[in-house]
Amino acid sequence: MSVKSGPVTAWTKVQQLGDMVMFRHTLFAFPFAVTGAFMAAGGLPDLGRLFWICAAVLGARNGANALNRIIDRDIDALNPRTCHRHLPQGLIKYFEAAVFTLACFAVLVLAAYKLDPIYVVLLPIPMLIFFIYSYTKRFTWLCHLVLGAAVAGAPVGAWIAITNTIGIAALLLGAAVALWVAGFDVIYGTLDVEFDRKTGLFSIPAAFGIPKALKISSAMHIFSVVLLYMLRWFVPLGNVYLVGLLIVAGLLLYEHVIVTPDNLGQVKIAAYNVNEIVSPILMVFTVLDLLT
Repeated sequence: MSVKSGPVTAWTKVQQLGDMVMFRHTLFAFPFAVTGAFMAAGGLPDLGRLFWICAAVLGARNGANALNRIIDRDIDALNPRTCHRHLPQGLIKYFEAAVFTLACFAVLVLAAYKLDPIYVVLLPIPMLIFFIYSYTKRFTWLCHLVLGAAVAGAPVGAWIAITNTIGIAALLLGAAVALWVAGFDVIYGTLDVEFDRKTGLFSIPAAFGIPKALKISSAMHIFSVVLLYMLRWFVPLGNVYLVGLLIVAGLLLYEHVIVTPDNLGQVKIAAYNVNEIVSPILMVFTVLDLLT
């Protein structure tokens, strides 16, 4: 969503906050949480629990992104690609971003409590991952995988919320999501190679160069698809799921075709636009498969 210039109304501020955390990118994690819930239930999960799972994901994802914006605000101000963001520009004040972050995490805490009070005790685990991720680019090129682990908490957490257990299938799904996210984050990281090297930040593209980084990203996505296929050994998934997985594999192949070391002009399309429909597609086909 874009925010037009003019008087700052309450609705304008809501739009700015949505822009700050790129709210539409909730599509990366949200559908996989639903997918994990349906897989864990082997069909339609309890709708009440599903509601609170969705609320938890919305709170966690947007709170984590806002936290990242706060921690990275000085770096974002120096990077030509990100200096236009809301905090560096002063469109959103530090206090406003902090309140928004706390509000989002409050939704996460409430949702966890509604699912089972014991889950509130476990919240420090994902919260620690959210916090650590924002600093990993300062000391390790494994930052992409830490981001993947943060997003993977959505389907794994949903699985635990439905079954109160965690097994091989949940871990396979989580690992697949982590590799998928890390893979497209590596592609996106190719835009910042020069800035990262100049400022001493870490990323796979900055550490290994763009050609090798794109190969690493491809390998991550190949393993992600393999893990998603292996889920059929543990979850009653049939041909409808396979059709969805083939579509997802085709989309991932497409994003690697349109981005090459000599042509980075389509990076944003590959890293964001294509992947925005990957998880919804897999969710739809998984749900259809389990309900038919």
